[in-house]
Amino acid sequence: MATTNAGDECVFEAIALKKEYDDGQVQALRGVDLRIHTGEFVAIVGQSGSGKSTLLQMLGALDHPSSGQLLYRGKSLEESSDLAAYRAREIGFIFQAFHLLPTFTALENVQIPMFETSRPVAERKTRAMELLKAVGLEKRVHHFPSKLSGGERQRVAIARSLANGASVLLADEPTGNLDSENAGYIMDLIVNLHREHNVTLVMVTHDMGIAHRATRVIAMRDGHIVSDGAGVPSAVS
Repeated sequence: MATTNAGDECVFEAIALKKEYDDGQVQALRGVDLRIHTGEFVAIVGQSGSGKSTLLQMLGALDHPSSGQLLYRGKSLEESSDLAAYRAREIGFIFQAFHLLPTFTALENVQIPMFETSRPVAERKTRAMELLKAVGLEKRVHHFPSKLSGGERQRVAIARSLANGASVLLADEPTGNLDSENAGYIMDLIVNLHREHNVTLVMVTHDMGIAHRATRVIAMRDGHIVSDGAGVPSAVS
């Protein structure tokens, strides 16, 4: 396990984390132990089926472990009484497929996480406008996803991920559906957000060029962590 920490506080701690499907016939995670600290940029790499996306889903409480324990800032996620609030207020998600609502404008899509809060309507709109401006889309706020390019849609998704001031960003192949030019722009945007706001960033990627930009790389194989440290492991590069 890597010993170099970006911050003193442990954001996530996984203890003997396992995830099984089909009555145990498929073992996606096989006893993962892991700590992620405040302000780290962690890339999780590995071949398809290695368990990297399953681990990310666990961190975001999008799925539940079969056994083991997962702590967020020292508290068990399994014992949380409101995982929806955790996902909305603590975690920002960025997915490969964008997951924008097609009948909502860019401005409305960014406001979706704020529906879980008590923010007044006017404040939600102002916040969404600020975020869209921050990602360079101030002239596209009233466009529907079908009228936006892939890169623009991912920028809307990034703005949405920051709507509630999340201190953790979980990104699953965020450039997977983009051409090389847009992929580079989106990665620059995400890395700058990580640095400027000290956001803890955990990113699943198959792209070793992206993994090289992380401060810590975790390599997975067959549901296990096989290496954890600075730089891209030669076993997966």
